[in-house]
Amino acid sequence: MAAAVERVQPMTAEEFDRFALADENSERILEFIDGEIFEVPSNPYASKVSMRVGILIGVYLLKQPIGHLTGEAGGYRVSGDRYAPDVAFVRREKQDEVAMEGHNPVPPDLAVEVEFPTSIRSQRRLEKKLARYAADGTTVWVVYPETREVEVHAPNQPAQIVGIDGTLNGGDILPGFTLAVTDIFPEAADLTAPDA
Repeated sequence: MAAAVERVQPMTAEEFDRFALADENSERILEFIDGEIFEVPSNPYASKVSMRVGILIGVYLLKQPIGHLTGEAGGYRVSGDRYAPDVAFVRREKQDEVAMEGHNPVPPDLAVEVEFPTSIRSQRRLEKKLARYAADGTTVWVVYPETREVEVHAPNQPAQIVGIDGTLNGGDILPGFTLAVTDIFPEAADLTAPDA
């Protein structure tokens, strides 16, 4: 859940870029959504979940090096906004190498957003982000640790909910890649396993 950074006047994307690169903000993870700055707060459990997803995609990419994988410190420009997805992937055919500083100018092909804890405010912010991701052709996996579900938003397709017993599919973005939701939440499998 991102907290708004106090600012009275709306900011332009160019002003945000300068603000985010300033020395005093170099250690902060900031997002620019619809003219507002949001700081992504520390959340160990959400970080654990996003690392699991990143590791599992990363293992696939070791065998099939078809692109670049980044974590939440790797920001992206998406339809004029600046986002810091928890995990993101860009195909090498789309971008040979990601940016060395600032927000990557090319939006990701796949973005993973871990929403924990959720609130009405964070849900509204997520809706704005999903619309802009879709406009730039990005598929988004929204991971909800509280319900142990993943909501899949692919451009020009209805959203799908994949529950704890389901499997995510990399489709054309990560060909041949699948990810069981229980692999994201292994502790849930322990809770639902029948007694031996």
